[in-house]
Amino acid sequence: MMNSITRKTPVLWFALCCLGMSAQAASGLTPWVLKADSLLLSSGTTYRYTVDTPEGEGLVSTLPSVTELVELFSKSEKAVCRVTDMHGNIKVDRTPLEGDRMELVSPQGKVTRRWMIGIRNAALPAQLLLHREQATINAPGNIFLDFRAGQRSPMVKVEIRVPAGIVVTLDNTTVNVIGRGEVLLRDLPKQSIGRTGTHYSYNKVGNVALRDEGERGTVIVFSGLDFRPSNGPDLRICFRGVAPVRKGINRFEAIYTTSKPEVLQSPVAVADLEGITTVADLVRTPLRDFTYRPGQEYTYASFSWTPPHNASSVELLQSADGGNTWTTARAEVTPDSRETAANGLEPNRLYAFKLRVTGGRNKGESNTVWFYTGRKDIRDYRVKGDGVADDTEAINEAIINMSRLGGGILRFTQGTYNVRTIHLQSNVWLHLDSDATIQALPGADAPEATWFSDRAYRSGLSPTDPRPYADPENYLTKQDVGHTFFRNCMFFGERIDNVKVVGTGRITGNGNIVTSDKVMNNSPEKRSDKMFSLKLCTNVEIGGWDVKKDMWYDPEKDIPYYIEGDNRLYSDSTMLHIDQGGHFVLLATGTDGIHVHDTYFAKHSTKNARDIYDFMACNDVTVTNIYSKVSSDDIVKPGSDCSLGFTRPARHYMVRNIVGDTNCNLFQIGSETADDIQDLYVDNIYVLGANKAGFSISTNDGGHVKNVYLNSGKTGPIHSRSVMRRTRAPFFISISNRGRVLGADVAPFTFTENGVVRKELLVTNSNIGQVENIVICGVDIEEVYGGSSFRGDRWKAYDGSQSKATPIIAGFKLPDSDVVEGGLTFRLPDGNHTGYINNVQFHDVSLKVKGGHPSEDAKAYPPEIGVGRYNVGDLKIQPAFGFWARHVKGFLLKNCRIAAEQPDGRYAVVMDDVIGGEVESLQVDKGISDKEEVKLIDCEDIRQ
Repeated sequence: MMNSITRKTPVLWFALCCLGMSAQAASGLTPWVLKADSLLLSSGTTYRYTVDTPEGEGLVSTLPSVTELVELFSKSEKAVCRVTDMHGNIKVDRTPLEGDRMELVSPQGKVTRRWMIGIRNAALPAQLLLHREQATINAPGNIFLDFRAGQRSPMVKVEIRVPAGIVVTLDNTTVNVIGRGEVLLRDLPKQSIGRTGTHYSYNKVGNVALRDEGERGTVIVFSGLDFRPSNGPDLRICFRGVAPVRKGINRFEAIYTTSKPEVLQSPVAVADLEGITTVADLVRTPLRDFTYRPGQEYTYASFSWTPPHNASSVELLQSADGGNTWTTARAEVTPDSRETAANGLEPNRLYAFKLRVTGGRNKGESNTVWFYTGRKDIRDYRVKGDGVADDTEAINEAIINMSRLGGGILRFTQGTYNVRTIHLQSNVWLHLDSDATIQALPGADAPEATWFSDRAYRSGLSPTDPRPYADPENYLTKQDVGHTFFRNCMFFGERIDNVKVVGTGRITGNGNIVTSDKVMNNSPEKRSDKMFSLKLCTNVEIGGWDVKKDMWYDPEKDIPYYIEGDNRLYSDSTMLHIDQGGHFVLLATGTDGIHVHDTYFAKHSTKNARDIYDFMACNDVTVTNIYSKVSSDDIVKPGSDCSLGFTRPARHYMVRNIVGDTNCNLFQIGSETADDIQDLYVDNIYVLGANKAGFSISTNDGGHVKNVYLNSGKTGPIHSRSVMRRTRAPFFISISNRGRVLGADVAPFTFTENGVVRKELLVTNSNIGQVENIVICGVDIEEVYGGSSFRGDRWKAYDGSQSKATPIIAGFKLPDSDVVEGGLTFRLPDGNHTGYINNVQFHDVSLKVKGGHPSEDAKAYPPEIGVGRYNVGDLKIQPAFGFWARHVKGFLLKNCRIAAEQPDGRYAVVMDDVIGGEVESLQVDKGISDKEEVKLIDCEDIRQ
């Protein structure tokens, strides 16, 4: 196929990524081939659902209408355009036909250019993009190539021709397929597809083979790729340690073939790499700090390059006038150097840099790189910041401009900046002065179009609704709608690196970022539900100034403070201020290296605030010094879902000094747990109110939650005991088998549990998750009731109307076959019938509950946690007023204290189906109950 196509005159094809590309992101991409006298369009079909498309009606033609074509072409050519038929009649609607004309029209109405329209039955053209345009011949380095298909499809075949001379092997080339992670070509068939049920159609990410075509180069053939998800480049390929061997154009070519809804082959996409003799890979190293330093003068720049061959001398030159005049930079460079730094630059100036090489085969001047020293005032662009103008386009232009310079810092000075959606870019940092406010406008970017429809499930808890599982391939229905879409937000980033939004100013949703799960029922301009949406990014910082102090809370003043030796510093002037964040202040998905810190939520407004930080499938996350006055959902929430089209494990969290009031949980692992979540260290939390739990850990979808520590000191010294006030349940540690993963199936069952008939779904082919190694130390708990101030008073005293629950540790057990009507007709893949929580320890926990339950409640039997029934309230009343544990292997209470404000007829501790337990030095206040302190039900190996 490649041979027959490439014998034709090569042309540069641009793709319009019609699924999931905003106008900003799609800039410069077109769905046509433009020749000297013709405009060629592709005609075919694909599935394309917007959030408004009725379910089952997503099959569309890829051929644009006349109106769409004119709009796109006018933007591309920056001129007035029109389409006429072969007789010269202007066409307004319908679809373009073979033989129609595209015309450019002058302001005087004169046709200045004309192209004949041709139409082919083909897939939409792909985009092939090299990360650089030139490379030094015979100078080995890395070449990065991005491929993006023009339309989505499962089981895609991609052929990429690499020019002769650039050596390709299975061991020197890596690929990253739809953001799954970089692997050697040799290892692609072995790469994990993520966690799935048994009815997922894929068992590998894809296959790859190399075809040597001699002087025509090497063809890399990928097959069996799932391009239904759209996560930026579909393939990111890196050729390592290679170089072109000939001067001039070295052409890469690509085609792809879809499998559904019809088999279509794309035209050839090309990308040209120019081979030159001079140094072509001079790079200015972007600014990189784990924590932003506001006082730092960035008046130095670092550089790297491949050393030239046999040079007699190398100089680094600099220009402060746009490249008109050049001087030698203050930098140490030898002929063998591969890096250096230029010092003594003047602040707030734009510099250009290049190398001058004398002698050897690479003599001459290198490519030019740029650096703006200091912080560029955003108002130097067209940004007004007057609180009236819509600054979106101007700010995005400024960010793109800074990105083209290789990155830098944009400073938001005094003013109010109205924005819809800001598109973050790699290596560009945003700095907010204390008197700067960025506030949301209506009309943020629309939710992306997708291959599947999400209509079968958008939100809700139901033990009998099979719609999330109806299509085991549909990743959109495996989590709530807020997690499913990414672009309807205030700040968006996808596949970007080294980004910061820092300062002491204010970012507010301004009432224009919504919280509801019914967001897609709104009119299009009111569908933004996220402040920050980061998808498959790396190295991100959001916060105020890191003052190297611990933040804590004063209950008398009801404000946070910083600990300064033996003193308290009552100031939030070094904190970033955020309010009205909508459903999520930050939804980070598949993003690694996140640092959020020193942020005050809801000081200016307590409205329109739901989740604060949701980390889905993220790794290497630090959260420090966070104060949330009140929110309606979780404050810190690690999890893992299917929204990327695959699952991804999460590891390495360091969470410290979190204070807040929430309608849900202060810290929550889950509910989305489609993959493993491990190694989380949390120190110093202060729960002001939580209508669910203060500290919640759950696995619902098969993930393995392991190694979670509260107050271990891993993040730093424990400066204070953790505190919980007004929590419905201080701790909620649980397992269910909701099973919202790709390939999972459910079936309805009727069974009897403790005399109660239950009719609900059970997951039949996806394993029960695991919870293991949970260690909790040094917590003082009192006022155990759901007393968040979310709904009003701060805070309403307990009056008996509020909900309350015991600290809960609850595994999950499927019903036995003999209590199921018709018997249990399935066996899970690993054969497990019960999901035990393994090794849960409580050390030095002081618990004072309300009490007041009658002795009849000692007989309570909380139901097993089911599909759609996995919250604290679903477990009804517990038979213990202290700790209740069921389906646990390895349970320890050591040096814990239990008190109650009123007598209580239940047990202090109940263990049910606990295997291997120990109660050591437990103190229970006298007179609370006349029952034994520890009640054992079907337990083994319990020591007291």
